[in-house]
Amino acid sequence: MYNFTFHRPTTVRQAAGLLARNPEAKLLAGGHSLLPVMKQRLAQPSALIDLSLVEGLSGVEQKGRSIVIGAMTRHADAANSPVLQQLLPGLAAVPASVGDPQVRNRGTIGGSIANNDPNADYPAACLGLGATIITNKRRIAADDFFTGMFSTALEDGEIITKVSFPIAKKAAYEKFKHPASGFALVGVFVSKRGADIRVAVTGAGANGVFRVKSFEEALKKRFAAKSIEGMTIPANGMNSDIHASPEYRAHLVGVMARRALAKATA
Repeated sequence: MYNFTFHRPTTVRQAAGLLARNPEAKLLAGGHSLLPVMKQRLAQPSALIDLSLVEGLSGVEQKGRSIVIGAMTRHADAANSPVLQQLLPGLAAVPASVGDPQVRNRGTIGGSIANNDPNADYPAACLGLGATIITNKRRIAADDFFTGMFSTALEDGEIITKVSFPIAKKAAYEKFKHPASGFALVGVFVSKRGADIRVAVTGAGANGVFRVKSFEEALKKRFAAKSIEGMTIPANGMNSDIHASPEYRAHLVGVMARRALAKATA
């Protein structure tokens, strides 16, 4: 391993200052994506800025009609949060489904959405609930945040501090898991909050997480699995790899969406 400087700030301001003074530095949250690429020399940051001791970045709380999750909140802590389980159980199911116990007890929501892995679970929840990503500089709507595979609207020097999720009347997540990693080959998050109907898909799109507008339009008449029975989406633009073809992933989108709707309306 090559040499780099390791920092452990205790405030967001300190972390932002370190980033400003070290343009080649990387933020360290759970480390599940960053550390492997460092070991492979695919990333060689001059410094690591560990956010684990930064005050105010962890926890789950209700604020009005929203649930706010700190960026450094571990998946296991979010999944086991009484507030989340009571007010938005469909969202609690997302971190509960991530990887394995080791990943759930180390990985964070902020790291997941900042990395925007095309198979990650949290991006679907953010887009599927119309979340707001809060940084040290601004608030970004989920619809504007995810810009492509491993790409987001975050600018240099921005640090995710919180994610605010509106409390939906009905919401659920369903995914077809990779048997080894637990990643979503296809994951679908559905929600209904007043007239706002959302269907968000992760794991399937060649450009990352996306919404299925045709399903959303059909569900405006009736928020139920039967409303999209027989509906499909085109395989064009779907991921293709050794695990699943574009056609299979397109098929799974419909299957997972109907299962999520059945769960949300049970």
